[in-house]
Formats: sequence, structure tokens, C-alpha cells
Amino acid sequence: MNQIEYYEKKLKYETDSWDLSEMLNNNGGVIVIDARSSEAYAAEHIPSAINMPHRLMTEASTVQLDKNKLYVTYCDGIGCNASSKGALNMARLGFNVKELIGGLDWWKRDGYETSGKKGVAGKKIICGC
Repeated sequence: MNQIEYYEKKLKYETDSWDLSEMLNNNGGVIVIDARSSEAYAAEHIPSAINMPHRLMTEASTVQLDKNKLYVTYCDGIGCNASSKGALNMARLGFNVKELIGGLDWWKRDGYETSGKKGVAGKKIICGC
């Protein structure tokens, strides 16, 4: 694999908070999945995200989901691999999926709003990427 192929493949399976926000704001047909526990989701999550812990992803639990949509999984961030496990599970179930790099930590660091018991208001976003 050459460098171009490597980066094309990487971008096919990963997204950052700016790109996710743009997809959400432009009604890009994306569904955000919080792959952490229901307790972590209740405490704080990306607005509009649905909670589907990676351990519970099965054909039965995903039957109501549209396989024509793009799904973006996330977890806490670096040091947590629930988003990777969730993305793998969703891909095995036949879904088009990407992983949010940096997870909820980078989403907040970049200034985006969160919901839940510990939710925070967003701030003006100035993306440097």
C-alpha cells in the first residue's frame, strides 16, 4: 500500500469533530452512536447521539437502524476503545461506519456542546484543521 492509499483508507474509516459537526449541521444522513455504557451516556454525550453500548450490538438490537445511513461511533477518547469495538461490531453487522477520533474528550476540547447531567454549552468554534 502506498501513502495515498493509506490516507484514503484512513479517512474512509475515521472522522474528526469538525467534520462530524458539519455532517450533523448539513443533515448529512449521519447517525452518531455513543458506544459506552448507559450510565456514561446519561452523564454526558454528543447531542442527538443514540446510546448503544458496544457489548449490546447485535442483529436484534440494530434491526431498527437504516443500513443506508452512515454511523459514527465514539467513546470517551484516547485510552478508551469502546468506539473501535462498536465500529467493528457495526461493520460486522453490515453498517457503513466511521469512528470519531478523540471521542467525547476531543469533541469537548474543540468547543462543541454536550448533553446529559454534566452537559456543557458549546463555544465559538475556530477550527485550525
